[in-house]
Amino acid sequence: MAELFDRIIAVGGPTGSGKTSLAIKLAEMTGGEIVSCDSMQIYRSLDIGTAKPTPEELASARHWLIDIREPYERYSVADYVADAREVISDINGRGLTAIVCGGTGLYMTSLLSGIRFSEEMPADSELREELVRAASERGSGELLEEIASADPEYAARLEPNDLKRIIRAVEIIRNGSTPSEQIRNSRGEGYPDAVKILVNCSSREVLYRRIEARCDSMMENGIVSEAREVYEHRDTYLTACAAIGYKEFFGYFEGNRSLDDCLSYLKKASRRYAKRQLTWFRRDPGFEQYYSDLMSPSQMAEDIISKKGELIK
Repeated sequence: MAELFDRIIAVGGPTGSGKTSLAIKLAEMTGGEIVSCDSMQIYRSLDIGTAKPTPEELASARHWLIDIREPYERYSVADYVADAREVISDINGRGLTAIVCGGTGLYMTSLLSGIRFSEEMPADSELREELVRAASERGSGELLEEIASADPEYAARLEPNDLKRIIRAVEIIRNGSTPSEQIRNSRGEGYPDAVKILVNCSSREVLYRRIEARCDSMMENGIVSEAREVYEHRDTYLTACAAIGYKEFFGYFEGNRSLDDCLSYLKKASRRYAKRQLTWFRRDPGFEQYYSDLMSPSQMAEDIISKKGELIK
């Protein structure tokens, strides 16, 4: 039997791969509880664009770290790690397995590897506004060049459209440090015995079909209204404004793009995001891959428990 603090199953993977279904089945079969690992599902009222579990899914197993913040509130990876560790301690302390499930790779890696966060540098609102304005007016190129000059290692990991991380990196650099230096100084004790599962599809075509079907479903379920709320609060819903699922519709609200174009843009952005998620999780060889189009959630859960039962029972 595993020590209580090591009774963790981490379920990661790209959007649309079937992570939630597997996590729920694992919770049912182990009597465990699910700890969300999604940087957007923490926000109340943003349900469709963040692909939150349905009411039926939420009722089938206890979920944590969903709907814990208002959309205008700031929430960092440091906040997540602190909150998740507290929740996991509570779950394990009651003799249950914690199933950490989500596609935010940075959150999951930071939690499992034991990233330690010093007291965060307070945000400089004037500097942040200046950087956001510069990126809006001239793109991210100049900011990326600044990062590359000070921290080429970290700059190589950034995507040009990842404005949140780009802006944060420039803030760190202008305050006398670098992101890579902070990462190197932050390694601590994590959850080395966690069972790590990567949920994927057997081919990119299958995964992309699922993603596109999910996007169509979002349209049917009212994503446009939710995106309009984000757009109308774009001065305060800063994280949501940068998230896939909302910003793709801003052109429609501004009269520059049709809804069909917005949906196509959403599908393309979601496919690209899934590719980045897979790249992130595959960096860790500890993740065992399962194909959700070849095995049902029950079959995957049964196989995981049969192989790793001593770690999670």
